[in-house]
Amino acid sequence: MRGYEEAIAAGAEIIVKIDGDGQMDPALLPAFVVPIAAGDADYTKGNRFFDPEAFEAMPRARVVGNAALSFMTKLSTGYWNIFDPTNGYTAIHARVAERLPFKKISNRYFFETDILFRLNSLNAVVVDVPMQARYEDEVSGLRIGKIIPEFFAKHVRNFIKRIIYRYFTRDFTAASVELVAGLLLVSFGMIWGSYHWYLSAIRDIVATAGTVMIAALTVLMGLQLLLAFLNYDIASVPKRVLHPNLSRWKLHRLSLITDKAAVNEDDPI
Repeated sequence: MRGYEEAIAAGAEIIVKIDGDGQMDPALLPAFVVPIAAGDADYTKGNRFFDPEAFEAMPRARVVGNAALSFMTKLSTGYWNIFDPTNGYTAIHARVAERLPFKKISNRYFFETDILFRLNSLNAVVVDVPMQARYEDEVSGLRIGKIIPEFFAKHVRNFIKRIIYRYFTRDFTAASVELVAGLLLVSFGMIWGSYHWYLSAIRDIVATAGTVMIAALTVLMGLQLLLAFLNYDIASVPKRVLHPNLSRWKLHRLSLITDKAAVNEDDPI
């Protein structure tokens, strides 16, 4: 975050972050920059799971842990189109970065995930960039068993904040009604059914068909409404970038870099 602040103050337009663990290839940098320069994204991040062969090189604990964290991230951030949320190879447009609440963003391993949550609140467009990680004999400081409880608590917090802000504070749509009605119906059906099941058990009397139908129908109707809300949420992934496009000549120079053309040290890019 200090690096972001310094880059913004220095007048940068696109800021790239590469972790210092030796697992990220700097030669991939143009692939992260070009979507932002072309106006297709506000923020790009690496995804090590595009290539099935990448699973062979990745430790199994990372694969399982990343899958669980990715699903929780989709729920809490609203970016259903991304995977590998803890990937540290990222790029962001400076005009978007300067709108981030740096003092509120989590430190340590939840940093990249929390930034995604903050970006969604801005309606920023996030795009995955396929990449391969290089694993050698380095020892990771990441302990899955230790961070899962911490990540789970923070994901729940961000999910609740996102839902309240997105569907009740900033806007109120049919999806808001579906969420509330769905939760009420499912809760009522489960409480009604559990209560009458308890009465049937202690009295040794079979519940009537009507009692069972009330519980089953309310739960099913509630689940349908919740699925409709989920479908709306998935379809609401931000698609319009926040930042203005870079000029055509810069896009041309970026294309030259992508094509591995020679670039002088004095090149303004």
